[in-house]
Amino acid sequence: MSHEIGQRFLLDLPGMRHNLPYSPALLTTLYSQTGQTSVTPLDEIAETLGRDQGLTAKVLTVANSAFYGLQQEVNTVARAIAVLGLAEVRTLVLAVGVKALTDSKDFPRDFPVGPYWEHQLSVAIVARMLAPLMGGGDPDNLFTAGVLHDLGKLLTALHRPEDWRAISALAEGGSISYSEAEDEYWGIEHGVVGSMVMGAWNLPADLTEPVNWHHAPMHSPLHRRDALVLCVADAMAHAAAETGSLVTCPWREVLCKFNLSDADLLERAKALLVKHDPGVFAAGLAA
Repeated sequence: MSHEIGQRFLLDLPGMRHNLPYSPALLTTLYSQTGQTSVTPLDEIAETLGRDQGLTAKVLTVANSAFYGLQQEVNTVARAIAVLGLAEVRTLVLAVGVKALTDSKDFPRDFPVGPYWEHQLSVAIVARMLAPLMGGGDPDNLFTAGVLHDLGKLLTALHRPEDWRAISALAEGGSISYSEAEDEYWGIEHGVVGSMVMGAWNLPADLTEPVNWHHAPMHSPLHRRDALVLCVADAMAHAAAETGSLVTCPWREVLCKFNLSDADLLERAKALLVKHDPGVFAAGLAA
């Protein structure tokens, strides 16, 4: 019966209102203006974002947070793009949009928003580190995919809070990972949920596909290497946060196949996470 509920959830997802603080059309325009083949002038990209003053203010708040450690405050989108880069500002726009989903009156108050964002940023930071080492695609794209990789968990909590609680309880009570509990509970996995909604936002396949397959990267028909990077980054972020964390990705064996030292990379990841504290980013989003 619960598997039928899961399938109904997937069917309902495209028609659900997801309460982004801006129109999804803005994302479409932004990605067309900032693609690898685009020659859109910087001031035109800044103008696109500047049309939404609330979004602009939030992006600048996070850009000026301690996470980035800028020497001087940035007070315009154009300056933020010049200092942080297009990819970073684009990721900030997405993070601000996803954070707004948790401000909905229907969002369950028992969802651990702070730890959620800390993990998203941890995976993003580690994925960007791993991308060139594992032959992945654009490191900045993988950073963005890391920020969005567990979007499906958040959407499940928003639209199916009782199912989210049941899955979480199953994972904790059965000493299994959240993704294994999802499969047992209703036969769908949060990567699929998140990627479906990202597709509805017209985000490109080099973001949606790694998110879709980050728990089963070898089954990915497209962007398989990026999905593998995201899978390993997810597991390493868990390992860096808590020794003995339950993960389904055999990340040590994968790194060995790439002739990479799992111990050395884990220490390098931990150092990066100390230098770029994900908790500071989470606090900036909440400000």
